[in-house]
Amino acid sequence: MGDKRQQLKAKQKQSRDGGSRNTPASAETQTSQLEGRSFLYVGGRDCQVAHLRQIASSHGAELIHHDGGLREAVSRIDNILPSVDCVFCPIDCISHDACLRVKTGCKKWGKAFVPLRNGSKSSLERAFLDLKASRTNAG
Repeated sequence: MGDKRQQLKAKQKQSRDGGSRNTPASAETQTSQLEGRSFLYVGGRDCQVAHLRQIASSHGAELIHHDGGLREAVSRIDNILPSVDCVFCPIDCISHDACLRVKTGCKKWGKAFVPLRNGSKSSLERAFLDLKASRTNAG
């Protein structure tokens, strides 16, 4: 928790000081880590899909949504999986059938499966930040 406070203080100081010359390059690097990648979001609340896509877009990524079987056939997930890099599933807003189909498909196609604690916007934002951090540490 203290680490996040230090990061926030550093950002506030940079904005007061007019920013650092290195900030745009580092922000560009941060965005480019997910630039052009596509993510599948299965389940969640329909009223939040536009907000979720906006969050993905702010990270340079594309978000494809499947409602988890409410109106769309669950079998459609099998057709989408090969074309995405990663799948997000909010565990509080998805059917067991859709979740099982996603997990099986991710294993089959070698895709990352990221369960989200809930269907909130902040949960997705946190997942994107975690992905960026893991890519930074790996590279």
